Amino acid sequence: MSTPLALAVRDSSTMLRRNLLHARRYPSLTLNLLLTPIMLLLLFVYVFGDVMSAGIGGGEADRSAYIAYLVPGLLLMTIGSTTIGTAVSVSNDMTEGIIARFRTMAIHRGSVLVGHVVGSVLQSVASVVLVGAVAVAIGFRSTDATALEWLAAFGLLVLFALALTWIAVGMGLVSPNAEAASNNAMPLILLPLLSSAFVPPASMPGWFRPIAEYQPFTPAIETLRGLLLGTEIGPNGWLALAWCVGLAVLGYFWSAAKFDADPR
Repeated sequence: MSTPLALAVRDSSTMLRRNLLHARRYPSLTLNLLLTPIMLLLLFVYVFGDVMSAGIGGGEADRSAYIAYLVPGLLLMTIGSTTIGTAVSVSNDMTEGIIARFRTMAIHRGSVLVGHVVGSVLQSVASVVLVGAVAVAIGFRSTDATALEWLAAFGLLVLFALALTWIAVGMGLVSPNAEAASNNAMPLILLPLLSSAFVPPASMPGWFRPIAEYQPFTPAIETLRGLLLGTEIGPNGWLALAWCVGLAVLGYFWSAAKFDADPR
């Protein structure tokens, strides 16, 4: 006899396969969102690389050094871009009637959201690998990182993807349509632009610096830089973990409450 946990796992696996199948049949949204960090990577390296590296390095232009500085932020920005597709997908499910049909079936209620979340995390990891491959192709190297540091960096990326995905699911649930979901999730792309992804916060104007410092992307970026490049991590590691756990818990309870209450 199947236990409730086994049934929940089975139903969640079914929903995961459904979402991955949708992503395979309709890859245009994921590709469009993925192109943003890749284009920014190429733009900032080949167009602004010498100027930006000279500004950060005190007057000495070193494009390879700026590639190393830039890539950790672009990897996290890739996760933010990918999760926008999750918000759109959840909104489509809620507005097109498929969720109402699922509610009438003997399936675990939470499996619908779990399928979206796991599928999105897998897509985020695949997108990060692709952007990382492009970065390596144009010169990014991390020769000093140990196997443990690589594992910790991968774990941080997965945890960050999980946290942002739950937030994106909540945004999709509260959006009346796919266009609104895309607009509501836009901060997941804008926040990295206002973080330490492109320039150090210390070089920003004093009134703008708190925006870069007190947000989830900056400590995660600095932690990833420390793991891959050997820079000082300091308190950023604990701050990054706290942001990830806090956002994941907030997104989970927000999504669960909205999903249970929504009559659509």
